[in-house]
Amino acid sequence: MARQADTADRALPPGGGTDANSRLVAEKLTVLNQWTVVVENRPGAAGNIGLDMVAKAPADGYTIGMGQASNLSINPALYSKMPFDPLKDFTPIVEIAVQPVVLVVRADSPFRTLADFIKAAKAKPGGLSIAHAGNGTVGHLAGEMLARRAGIEVLQVPYKGAGPAMNELLGGQVQLYFGNSVSVMSQMTAGRVRALAVSSAQRLPAMGDVPTVAEQGFAGFDASTWLGLVGPAGMPADIVARINKEVVAMVARKDVQDKLASEGNIPVTGTPQQFGAFIKAEHAKWGSLIREAGIKLE
Repeated sequence: MARQADTADRALPPGGGTDANSRLVAEKLTVLNQWTVVVENRPGAAGNIGLDMVAKAPADGYTIGMGQASNLSINPALYSKMPFDPLKDFTPIVEIAVQPVVLVVRADSPFRTLADFIKAAKAKPGGLSIAHAGNGTVGHLAGEMLARRAGIEVLQVPYKGAGPAMNELLGGQVQLYFGNSVSVMSQMTAGRVRALAVSSAQRLPAMGDVPTVAEQGFAGFDASTWLGLVGPAGMPADIVARINKEVVAMVARKDVQDKLASEGNIPVTGTPQQFGAFIKAEHAKWGSLIREAGIKLE
């Protein structure tokens, strides 16, 4: 299990990964289809505020939102009250990308593999600490999932964002950091940190030599954030199909795939039905873990 240190806030502000990918989609759809697509940020409550606006908008196809793991599958189990029902108040349109978190250590760490870390954690229960970018983030939950699967006890230490978490790792205040791929890639390139594992079901193209957690003895392990377009419940099927078709074609373009990959994403698309089934599965997975671990945010 993972013991929890202090608290940290969560938000999805302009300039973050959700915002950047939203602007990429808007830009490409505008150029390729001559649509007028305007990005409007509504930060706060880990994305709940922005997605609530989408849920309450007319279901005419003119207002859609960038849903992600936090507001559609994690927050419902973390918060005692939600402004919307993630399984009833939205129309799934299309998944766009998956972004794993990466377990990293300082370059001078004695841990060369995930097995090294797990062995040390079993030898000293609670003696090793893992930083993450805030309570309830995928980095936090990935650490909790790994601790439970591996049968180890570690100290989870939340920070207010990826920057402070990385700084504490580099300063030696914590031994490991479960961070999003964007926040660790530059430090890996600079040789300051070393990756032990990525949390997704498949390897990250930008880190092709880093094995997944699943490959290292934990079959089925998948703890990634993800992004996809949703609209208000009751959107006309023909409008949903049209947006889905255009976004799938857009994501298939090499320039878009390269852009997504450069920011630590794995491009993923599919039908609205596939995205809807995925949201339900993620909702169940994260909800179960959060309830078992007793994690709550108010």
